Amino acid sequence: MNRISQNTYNFCDIIKLPWKSETRNKLQYQCPSEILLRLTYLILSIILDNIRYYLSCILDIEVFMNHDLLKSVIYDQHEIIKNFQIVPREYEFDLNANYVVIGLRRAGKSTLLYKIVQDLIEKGTDWNQIIYINFEDERLSEFTVNDFNDILSVQAEMSDNKGWFFLDEIQNIDGWEKFARRLADSKEHVFITGSNAKMLSAEIENRLGGRYLTKYVTPYNFREYLAAKNIDFSDKAILATKDSGKIKREMETYFYFGGFPENLEYKNKREYVSSIYQKILLGDIATRNGIRNNTGLRLLMKKIAESVKDEVSYSKFHNTLKTIGVSISKDVVIDYIGYAQQSFLIFAIRNYFSKFVDKETTPKYYFNDNGLLNLFLSKEEPRLLENLVAINLWNKYKDNVYYLKSQNLDADFFVEETGEVIQVAYSVINISNDRETKALVDASKTVKEAKDFIIITWEEEKELIVDGVKIQVIPVWKWLIRN
Repeated sequence: MNRISQNTYNFCDIIKLPWKSETRNKLQYQCPSEILLRLTYLILSIILDNIRYYLSCILDIEVFMNHDLLKSVIYDQHEIIKNFQIVPREYEFDLNANYVVIGLRRAGKSTLLYKIVQDLIEKGTDWNQIIYINFEDERLSEFTVNDFNDILSVQAEMSDNKGWFFLDEIQNIDGWEKFARRLADSKEHVFITGSNAKMLSAEIENRLGGRYLTKYVTPYNFREYLAAKNIDFSDKAILATKDSGKIKREMETYFYFGGFPENLEYKNKREYVSSIYQKILLGDIATRNGIRNNTGLRLLMKKIAESVKDEVSYSKFHNTLKTIGVSISKDVVIDYIGYAQQSFLIFAIRNYFSKFVDKETTPKYYFNDNGLLNLFLSKEEPRLLENLVAINLWNKYKDNVYYLKSQNLDADFFVEETGEVIQVAYSVINISNDRETKALVDASKTVKEAKDFIIITWEEEKELIVDGVKIQVIPVWKWLIRN
C-alpha cells in the first residue's frame, strides 16, 4: 500500500506555480525567512516519512503504530467513561447514523459521547467493542494519517464483534476525513468530535459525501444549567416565590460566568473560563493557523469584545488597532476573525436590510459563551445581556437571525423563521415611552414578516400596547427557560 506522506502533497501545494490563492494569501504576509523555514520543515518531514515507507517495502513489513500503546489509550478511556457521572442534556442521537459532533472547546462534546457509550454498555455491548480515542492524549502526539489503519487492526484484536468508534478531537490529525469516509463506507458505527468549524467546510462535507449527520454542541443553555444544579424550573416553580428566587440567584452566576459544564465544579469560575480562553486563543487559533503575532490577535479579540452590541467592519478594527500601534494589515484582521469563528469563539449576526456584501463585512460579533465575554468587560451588563440573548438565538436559529438597521429603524434582533423582533434593555425607565418600544413599532410597519414584538430585560415584566402594537416585556431568566 502506498503510504507517501501527506506532507508531500502539502509541499507540492506550496511550490506549485501559480500558487493556490489560499496558499498565496497566507504566505504574502510572512517574511522570506519564515517561508524558507516552513519549506525546510516540510522537506524534512517528507524525507523522514518516505524513509519510513521505503524501509517497510525493503524489509517487507509495515511500520505500525504501537498497538499496545493504542490499547492502553483505549482501556484508560474505558475507565474514565465507567466512572463518569452524566448530566442529561437536550441532545438526541440516532444510533443507526454516524455523527460529526462539533462545537466550542469544553462545551460537553466528549460527555455526550460518554453517554452514548454508557447506554450501549447498558444494552449489552461489550467494552472491547468500544474504540474510544481522544486525539489530544499526549501519548498520540506522533500519530499521523498513516496510523489510522492501525485503529482497525487494534479493534479486530480486541473483539470479533463489530466495533463502535468514538474519535475525539480528530481535527488534530490532518487528512482524517478520508479515514472517516472509509469507516462509513465499511458500515462501521462512528462518532467524531471536533472543535473547528472547518469540519463543516464544503470541501470536507464533499469528501464525507453525506455519510455523517452533524450535531452542533454548545455550553449549557439556562435550562440545562438549572438541571445540572438540581434547580426546579417547572411552570409551578416559576410562579412560586421561593423557587423563582433560586432561579434568579443562579441566573446571576450563569450571566457572568457562562455555561461551561465543568465550571459548575469550580469555586474560581473566572480562572477556569480564562484557562479555556487561553487554550482556544493560543491552541485552536494561533498554533493551528501558524499565527506569530499573538499580541495583535489578543488585542483584536479585546476590541471585538468591546464592540459587542455594535455594528462593525474589518476596516474599523484595522484602524483601531493601527491607532494603538499594532502593525497588522486589514487582510490579516480578516483572517484572524475567520479563525476565531472557525474555533467557535465568536459568531456574527448580519443586517437583514443590507446588500449581500454589507452582510458579510458589517456584522455584529458576539461571543459563544458569556463567561468568555466577561473576561474582557467591567460593569458592562448591557453588553453581557445582549450577548446572552444572541447566544440563545444563534444556537437555535443560526443564519435565520439578523439585526435590523436602516435610516429609520434600529432593532437588536429579528428571527426570520418566527417573525420575532427583539429589543434588549438591561434596565428601562418609563418603558412605554422608551426608544425600545419605538424600534418595535417601526419594525411592525416596515418589516412585513414581523409578527411578535419582545423586550428582554433583567427583571421588568409586563405587557404593553403602543400605537396598536402588542409588546411583551419579559425578564431574561424567564425568556431563557421558555426558549
